[in-house]
Amino acid sequence: MTNRLSTAFSNGPALVAFITAGDGDTDANLDALVAGGANVIELGMPFTDPMADGPAIQAANIRALGNGTKTADVLTIATDFRTRHPEVPLVLMGYANPMIRRGPEWFADALEAAGVDGVICVDLAPEEDEDLGPALRAKGIAPIRLSTPTTDDARLPQVLDGSAGFLYYVSVAGITGKQSAAIDSIEANVRRIKQHTDLPVAVGFGVREPDQAREIARIADGVVVGSAFIDLVEKYGSDAPQHLQALTAKLADAVHNAR
Repeated sequence: MTNRLSTAFSNGPALVAFITAGDGDTDANLDALVAGGANVIELGMPFTDPMADGPAIQAANIRALGNGTKTADVLTIATDFRTRHPEVPLVLMGYANPMIRRGPEWFADALEAAGVDGVICVDLAPEEDEDLGPALRAKGIAPIRLSTPTTDDARLPQVLDGSAGFLYYVSVAGITGKQSAAIDSIEANVRRIKQHTDLPVAVGFGVREPDQAREIARIADGVVVGSAFIDLVEKYGSDAPQHLQALTAKLADAVHNAR
């Protein structure tokens, strides 16, 4: 399955687009992201305490949970997405509790059946890899790790050990959607990370505009956008897909033509 991720990053910088499962018409919203040119989809698993997320994604989690969205619904959304988009990589992003409460093997089996390519578990440290990583790797599902501006050269090898798919560089030491890092800082850290790994490096947190995405895509392998899409889902409701596709197209054009 990780071949889909490898392919997504093989032809220049990739646009990675995030939305929360169960927030609005998720199927239609996902289709709009793909139609707009997103190379990788991140599907958020709603959780009661999304500690790394800012107000926009926190609110999306609350809306999704208020709609009754459960893990089974996320898996159904993923399965249906894979049927409609057999070549587009799909990554689940969320927190450890829903992923491991029934056991890591159960979760990995379910993801394999749904056609999921990778998992970002925000609150599972590398030291806790045994809680989920071996089960994912046994099924060919990439455990995608996070690196931050505070991940120094002594720490980075441990973060990278067992990671697959791509490395998600969190460009700010904070929550999603609230602030943006200076491009000089991003460039220095991406270059430093690339001295330690051949994995693609995708940069996220605080990226909202095509100009930002273009700058980052000149130095990174991928650009992650989330809160900007979530804001459109909240603002437009059932009319969100057309707005999601339009924004995705602008971001994809900026990312794909950055170099």
